[in-house]
Amino acid sequence: RIIKDFTDKQNYASAWLYFTDRITERLLNRLVQSPANPYLQKVSDMYINFWAIESQVFSLYSPSHFFTMFSPPRSPSAQRAARDRLDEDLRFAARCIANVCIKMNENPVIRYYLPSHHPAVGPLSTFHRKQAEREDSGRADRWRDALGVGSKVDHSGDDHLCKILAVMVQEELDMYKRVNPDWPEPAQIPRPQSVMLITDRTMDMIAPFVHEFTYQAMANDLLPIINGNKFQYEFQGANGLKQKAVATLSENDSLWVETRHLHIKETIDKIIASLTEFNEANGVFSKTGTTSIEDVKDMLAGLGQYQEGQEQFSLHYNMAAQCMDLFGDAKRKLAAMANVEQNCATGQTAEGKAPKMLVEEMIPLLADADVLNLDKVRVVALYIMYRDGVPEEDRRRLFEHCRLSRQERAAIDNLGSMFVRVTRAAGERDTRRGLKNRLTESDYDLSRYRPLLKTVLEDMIANKLDPSLFPYVKDPGASAPSPTKTSSAAPPTSLRNKATWTKAGARPAAGGRADNRQRVFVFVAGGMTYSEIRCAYEISASTPKDVYIGSTHTLIPEEFIEDLKTLDGGAGQSSKSASSSLPEDRSAQTRPFQVYYDQRYYTKDEPPPPPKPTPNLAPPSNANSSSRPSVSSANSGTSMGRSNSPAPGFGSGAASETDKKDKAKKKRFLGF
Repeated sequence: RIIKDFTDKQNYASAWLYFTDRITERLLNRLVQSPANPYLQKVSDMYINFWAIESQVFSLYSPSHFFTMFSPPRSPSAQRAARDRLDEDLRFAARCIANVCIKMNENPVIRYYLPSHHPAVGPLSTFHRKQAEREDSGRADRWRDALGVGSKVDHSGDDHLCKILAVMVQEELDMYKRVNPDWPEPAQIPRPQSVMLITDRTMDMIAPFVHEFTYQAMANDLLPIINGNKFQYEFQGANGLKQKAVATLSENDSLWVETRHLHIKETIDKIIASLTEFNEANGVFSKTGTTSIEDVKDMLAGLGQYQEGQEQFSLHYNMAAQCMDLFGDAKRKLAAMANVEQNCATGQTAEGKAPKMLVEEMIPLLADADVLNLDKVRVVALYIMYRDGVPEEDRRRLFEHCRLSRQERAAIDNLGSMFVRVTRAAGERDTRRGLKNRLTESDYDLSRYRPLLKTVLEDMIANKLDPSLFPYVKDPGASAPSPTKTSSAAPPTSLRNKATWTKAGARPAAGGRADNRQRVFVFVAGGMTYSEIRCAYEISASTPKDVYIGSTHTLIPEEFIEDLKTLDGGAGQSSKSASSSLPEDRSAQTRPFQVYYDQRYYTKDEPPPPPKPTPNLAPPSNANSSSRPSVSSANSGTSMGRSNSPAPGFGSGAASETDKKDKAKKKRFLGF
């Protein structure tokens, strides 16, 4: 498209090209050898092919990667195509992760999650082995399990997802280092070398199901927030009438930044306190004593002349109030359901004891027709994970109590594709090994569970992380390889320039923190939860580290369950994430990676509008007349809304009918 703009006709005097990602040498050579070359003032790789959705959070906005990573192939013949698609998506993710490091001027030490208690998932699994495991469910399995053999198979030698992705990220960083030997650029204040941890969704399958009651997570779970940042609400305007507005939840909203990781009760207290302080400072409303709901409404109504403040407080008051209304809904019974969830997720009650009455508490809730099936699926999934699988008969009874649809049952059954054991025979041993979550005391009984990622990060910062579960891509003690010099016979690289507006030390540290804090990067392949995002901020606040978390996309429970329904490609309708996740079968090895980029990003120009039919021009009454046609004339060749000045000769009786048609075609081609 760029070359075309300078081939047939020079459309621009000159051009500055900025690419969001690294342009290949092949495409750069085409630019240099094209007619556009004399007009190119600068060609720059920006390395910004990712979305910085918060100050410490980035996303690839690629929910379809969940399917290419975890969807099991249906046959050995389909596995090759699925593996090729996965390799492409992982290479894309690796380049995006490397872009984050390049823009942050960091060359981190990379570690990755390497589970030994289950084999590789999705297209990376060995198909014939998985089929054999499914068919061999009889006496031999129970005999091996009784001896403790079946539960101790070591799968650390498999090609796990995180291992492949970590190696690809390291390759991308090494490639950039070879081309830019002085990278990372020395900072004004030296900081320790950063660390990157690559994990995936299978490490913690509990977090996506648990109801979170911190403000950001709860709002995205219960309210119709679009893409995590768009929310429509009502507020009372200065004229006393209710108005609708669509707000963007961003870090430009100071109240949102202050409250998003607080418990919902603390959030409401903070909103009311901030509103009261704002009103008192501006002399709008003043009242001593306890603030009631009516007082809050009066305060919001009194902010008419302070439009920005009124919209901000109205937004968060509406969001928090709606969350509390849903929590207190007597029919939904969210508090009771959340208590069962916490007992399953933590394995203990609020008193720290084993949940002996778990089934008795759970069954009436599952049988209640007023409880949402979405909440029932979440409880059943957590109960199955708590039991590490249930007998087939118990699974059937749970489904009957819940009255789940076929698609909802498929969502639970498809947990097996992510190596959650859904069913097991009587007497089989637990398969849970390796990572153990570390629970801490909480001020709220319904917020006792904390994501496993927080325990892992705390152990990594304290140098207590098991190197067999989280090995290094490179030995951290080994020196980095010396960069190789590029050949001087490659003149096309003379056009390439790196953007200079993000050099190290160009901006002060955010939040008043010291510039020499070590940076920790976390990438969760397959989706991150809002509770895990909160953990990144909490660890940054409690340790001398800056933690940045990213993922293929951000999960909310409802969308996660929708994706699970179609994970095996069989049951249910496709979720919005799956709509573009399963392209036609083709071998990725037969096409360059640039074709993948083109398929992902390239948009064709809109076709030109169809030409209007040529009007039938009646011969003028006076052949020698040279008067131009009138707009109001029925026989005019000039349409309404266009210029009244015709082309030379147009409207003259001396012009032949052929000339008129040729000129009309030319006018349509030029767009006049």
